[in-house]
Order: sequence, then C-alpha cells, then structure tokens
Amino acid sequence: MVVRSELSDTQVDAIFHALADATRRDIVARVIEREQSVSEVAGHYAMSFAAVQKHVAVLERASLVSKERRGREQIVHARPQTIARARQLLDGYEQLWRGRIDRMQSILDEGIR
Repeated sequence: MVVRSELSDTQVDAIFHALADATRRDIVARVIEREQSVSEVAGHYAMSFAAVQKHVAVLERASLVSKERRGREQIVHARPQTIARARQLLDGYEQLWRGRIDRMQSILDEGIR
C-alpha cells in the first residue's frame, strides 16, 4: 500500500517543516482559535517582531496560514484545508502501520496454533 496525497512532495515537506517548530505550531493553534494581527501574535512570544514575522512567513509558504492587510495591520488567518490535507496524509500512514501490525499479529497467531 502506498500513501497517496493531493499534496506534492514539496508541499508535504513545507508543511511538516513548518510544524516541526514549537513556536510555529503554537502560532497555528492561536490563529485557528481566532484570527490575529501579526503584532498580536508577536505579543505572545519573547522574541523580536521580525522573528515572529519570519515564523509567520514559513507558515504562509506552507499554506498553513494566510495574511490579509486591514489598514496598517496584517491579519493572520488559519488555513484549515491545508491542515485537513496533512491530517489525511497522516491517517494514510496510520492505516498502513495498522495493516502491518494486523498482518504481524496474524502471523504470530498462526505460529501459536
């Protein structure tokens, strides 16, 4: 069984690279809860505004968030459809591993009889 995804390998790499960082995972969780300006997001972290902007840019390149200009502010929105696609990919891997475990259990059960 091969795990298939509607995402390209490049997109999958970008998503999991983005989610590999705890700060970026936290940013995604915060903007899923409610959209926030980049300034609001930055207020939650003990790092420079520029560093938070870079984290948001990585998330944006991975299509996990998008930004919208409202006046002088950039509002960060979650992109749940990308998160759903990543979840589908992980579900495929889980099914693959569960199938392997089930086959190993069947082999072990046959050996016991």
